Amino acid sequence: MLREDSRLRKKIPTITRPDPAYAATLQQGDREIPGKEDEAQVTATKTGTPSADVDADRHEAERAPDGTVAPHQVTAESSDPHTSLRAPVSARALSPTRKIDIRVNALERQEAALQTCGVEPAHVVRAALRRAVKGWQLSPVFVPVAEERRTRNTQWQARTSLAVDAASLSVLLRDHDPLDVLSKWALIRGQVEPRIWSEIDKILEEIAVRAASPHEPHT
Repeated sequence: MLREDSRLRKKIPTITRPDPAYAATLQQGDREIPGKEDEAQVTATKTGTPSADVDADRHEAERAPDGTVAPHQVTAESSDPHTSLRAPVSARALSPTRKIDIRVNALERQEAALQTCGVEPAHVVRAALRRAVKGWQLSPVFVPVAEERRTRNTQWQARTSLAVDAASLSVLLRDHDPLDVLSKWALIRGQVEPRIWSEIDKILEEIAVRAASPHEPHT
């Protein structure tokens, strides 16, 4: 009986050379994914990099600790054009302003020149207003309204809203209209009107010079 049992037992073969099937099972245990060698070969073919270098980069990226950047990798923050090219925002705050409705007439002494200058008088007055307030800043020092005689022709009147410094206006209100019963235009009128009348005179002079020498260029 013992002989028959020994004969029936199969002899376990001894492995004397590498077994491809056994080696494949070992690769699965080492977390090697089938097809990775083919994937590395395709990547190397597309980029022109040897497959050995591609594998080395992949293993290096897998072993890289948190917070580090593996070779041939770019962080999203550095590759974002909006992040890398964004200019710093200025922190300078603008001074608060307050809008005031203004109404400006030309002077009686300017009527004749306005009527004969060849340009619509209303356009001249509006142009003078734009020039007068460009770069102008309201002063907290009150200026009385000028006693010049203004034209009665309301068609030449320039009307607009003017933004003035709120702090300077508050000083004028405190010193000259503490009850806030006057119009705000009355508080700044003495500063604005003389500037506009001066610009009207300058524009009328420029028109007269051009009319006298129409063929000569002027700067």
